[in-house]
Amino acid sequence: MFRKLLPIVIAVCAIASSFVAPVLSSGEDIARDHQLSVTVAPATQASVSAAKSGVVQLIELEGFKKLLTHDKQTKPLLVNFWATWCDPCRDEFPDLVKIDQDYRSKGLDFIAISLDDAADIKTAVPEFLQQVKATMPIYLLNVSDPEPAIIAVDKEWGGALPATFLYDAQGKVVFKHFGRVQTPELRSAIEKVMSGKER
Repeated sequence: MFRKLLPIVIAVCAIASSFVAPVLSSGEDIARDHQLSVTVAPATQASVSAAKSGVVQLIELEGFKKLLTHDKQTKPLLVNFWATWCDPCRDEFPDLVKIDQDYRSKGLDFIAISLDDAADIKTAVPEFLQQVKATMPIYLLNVSDPEPAIIAVDKEWGGALPATFLYDAQGKVVFKHFGRVQTPELRSAIEKVMSGKER
């Protein structure tokens, strides 16, 4: 899995976490009345439109690639790669939840791809998502070798987390950021792509 095959990812997150204070304390502000369900399936024909908010889907490489092709996609798409063991990922996630709340009704699709171990799909992943009250579609990437998935996203991305990519309605990457994204910068990019004025 990602954690075992890419120790550099953990190292980057560990270094970054020493500069970032966690904003979430365990057990606080949990939406106990909002239970996240889990779908464990190959998801080889997954699409953004097929995903349901609040559901964690296990996705294989081919289904993951189909997500990125934006088949029949007519709206901008924001994709965030994260993991529960990555402190900068946890730190930025509440901001991403707010972005999803602010822009989904305006026509922005947003999916989050967890790079946690598949064993965490019923524990750490839904528990964290419950804490931050996330409602965007969530996938957990289930691959033995992460390299093909990384290359499918961006050859310049070495797999460090978090990583954020913004696609326009035609599937072209118009913004990308490796590491904790600055919310004003991301919001500015979203505003541009939503108005059709992206670079």
